[in-house]
Amino acid sequence: MNPQLFLAFLVVAAALACTPGVDWAYTIAAGLRQRSFVPAVAGLCGGYVLHTVLLVAGLAAVLAGMPGLLGWITLAGAGYLLWLGVGTLRSWRGASFSADAAGGGSGTQLRTFLQGMGTSGINPKGLLFYVALIPQFVSSEAPFPVPVQSGLLGMTFVALAGLVYTVVALLSRTLLQSRPGAARAVTLASGIIMVALGAVLLGEQLVPLLATRFH
Repeated sequence: MNPQLFLAFLVVAAALACTPGVDWAYTIAAGLRQRSFVPAVAGLCGGYVLHTVLLVAGLAAVLAGMPGLLGWITLAGAGYLLWLGVGTLRSWRGASFSADAAGGGSGTQLRTFLQGMGTSGINPKGLLFYVALIPQFVSSEAPFPVPVQSGLLGMTFVALAGLVYTVVALLSRTLLQSRPGAARAVTLASGIIMVALGAVLLGEQLVPLLATRFH
């Protein structure tokens, strides 16, 4: 691959992974409710692996070129974020890093993983990120075929995101270990962020639809 393009991609991808958003909120909230944040981080990365597979298969560009289908995916993603955010808000009073925190069972860990995968996998903005960003760093003159380059760049972002989310979770755990009040406040904020982003995604689809209907 073109070394300069790859280094440029690393800078952009790292900056995006370091931007707080719903992924950060979910990682911190899951870590506060459970003994381990690993299933949450793994699930979020799994969602981006799914986006990478779609990109390599060429399906991502097809989906992005179908506004109607993408709109339904956006509505599904908005509903999912609202549901996840409401669940987080309902549990914020019990958030802590205590030794008897929930989440020791394999069933809970699997559920946390799948919720994390849904958080990043069903988010249409993640799909558009892969479609809009990665092709700019693919070179037709490179020895590797375009699908291989796309896959390598996609998995590079997965690795960066996993590293950033792990650091965020570890720092949050360290800072909030002995501060139950702060832990509850962060969990409350995480739930609000999820609900707010879900509402924004929902509004992006419903407002134009209602405006067209009433005109």
